[in-house]
Amino acid sequence: MKISTKGRYGIRLMLSLALHYEKGTLALKSIAREQDISEKYLEQIINPLTKSGLVKSYRGAQGGYILTRNPMEITIGEVLRLLEGSLSPVDCVDNPMCPNSDTCVSLSVWKKMKEALDDVVDNISLADLAEEYKEKHPDGEPAGGCVKK
Repeated sequence: MKISTKGRYGIRLMLSLALHYEKGTLALKSIAREQDISEKYLEQIINPLTKSGLVKSYRGAQGGYILTRNPMEITIGEVLRLLEGSLSPVDCVDNPMCPNSDTCVSLSVWKKMKEALDDVVDNISLADLAEEYKEKHPDGEPAGGCVKK
């Protein structure tokens, strides 16, 4: 399974908000510049994050976006599932009505893969990611990810 650009950039967007959590709102333009991601693309990503209640938007001169919960309370898994949907490696893990589920020998492999992935992403918070960022970037350089445009 691969995480799409939307998921990867969504994590980077949320990392920026986590890093600025106690400083107030952050403009999408600032996040785009900091992350070297198109502002137009970030607009598409921020919508489901706002609709879900993870992020709140404020209009006006001091407007921007802010996390609605402490970064310690938001997991990477929560963000990825919101942006990507299920993190199952195959559809039949999420479809208990599969006619072959009783006899399929590979189903147990796919279930174990999903459980392992869920265990990882559900036990890493945005605060954990922000802390790792601060350790790797003590001078405060931009929080860009592994993959640039």
